[in-house]
Amino acid sequence: MMLPTHVLAGMALAIPVSFVAPEFAGVGLLAGLLGGMFPDLDMYVGHRKTLHYPVYYSVFAVPSLVVAVFLPSIWTVFPAVFLAGAAVHSLADVFGGGLELRPWEGTSDRAVYDHYRERWISPRQWISHDGSPGDLLLSYALAFPLLLAVEGTFHWAVIAALAVGSVYAAVRRQLPTLAAVVLDVAGPWLPEDVLSTIPTRYRDGHPDPAGSGASD
Repeated sequence: MMLPTHVLAGMALAIPVSFVAPEFAGVGLLAGLLGGMFPDLDMYVGHRKTLHYPVYYSVFAVPSLVVAVFLPSIWTVFPAVFLAGAAVHSLADVFGGGLELRPWEGTSDRAVYDHYRERWISPRQWISHDGSPGDLLLSYALAFPLLLAVEGTFHWAVIAALAVGSVYAAVRRQLPTLAAVVLDVAGPWLPEDVLSTIPTRYRDGHPDPAGSGASD
């Protein structure tokens, strides 16, 4: 799923905070936003493996949420919602497409790495790929209650996420072709150490059959 969907999902997790401990609603929204975003910081360093932990985020999120409910404070609410957002992100990616450059083709058997079992989880493709119509629809569904519940900066953050997601969804299928053209033009001028940081699937214009590692 695309990053705006994950961000909105993380923020949506914080809505109950406004009812249980309204004084920490802002902390919860910020934690959800950052937690929903955090796993995708591994985009160019072992994507969906380095910072995606579908089991461990969940294991730590559950007791953190219990503590936050009974002892609400900045120091309990923030980590609880952050971990919940990161857990939902890591689990949600299982239900999308795989790691290939064109995930709508369904050629990859790798969605998210399960560090606990030391194996890749296969994509379920309930949402065919990031930026698909279903993905965008989910973003809007998540945004609706947020737009009713939040104000100020976070209200605009929701609108910005929808705007970015809408543009991304509109151009998603053209991005692989664009990436190939850009690399064809710029590749000969880029230093080798820069080229080595670009995932193999972008450099070759097709999925890396070998899998993940740093090149994914």
